Amino acid sequence: MILRATSWIIWTVSRQSLAEEKPMPTINELHVNGRKHSINADADRSLLSVLRDDLGLTGCKYGCGEGRCGACTVLIDGQSTRSCVTRVGTVQGKQVRTIEGLATGGKLHPLQEAFIGAGALHCGYWTPGMILSAVALLDQQPQPAREEIIRFMNGNICRCGTYARIVTAIERAAKVMKGGAR
Repeated sequence: MILRATSWIIWTVSRQSLAEEKPMPTINELHVNGRKHSINADADRSLLSVLRDDLGLTGCKYGCGEGRCGACTVLIDGQSTRSCVTRVGTVQGKQVRTIEGLATGGKLHPLQEAFIGAGALHCGYWTPGMILSAVALLDQQPQPAREEIIRFMNGNICRCGTYARIVTAIERAAKVMKGGAR
């Protein structure tokens, strides 16, 4: 008899708890690369998964899944952000920029051109995150010293080891963006 009463109490409490649970919030719109995108995503999903799986923007990559390698870097309102650890619900109403939205009018961004010119691409897997981090740097500091570039880019991994070429590319892009020669 006691066992039945205990089971009934547990079942009743569980049922009440389920009835009181609120539905998961969803995100219905995302601003990416200057366009509004209609989506239906759980607000707790990673921004990386929504960009890649729902919007087909595969430039940002899954690397470590912990926000440490930089492969998933995007810009949110101009700030370099790791999309693998950013919940999509936190970016609603903000501007998200991926590598796919960097070129304008069919013309590559100066950083993209500089990465090509300096031979900093190699495998290309880590390149989009590197370039977007560098965009954030040059937006904040248009003429950084070499040491500032190294410090800012620390945390973006390049498994091919093209770090010296990446720094050179950023230095070249800074000159071009200032109005210097390519």
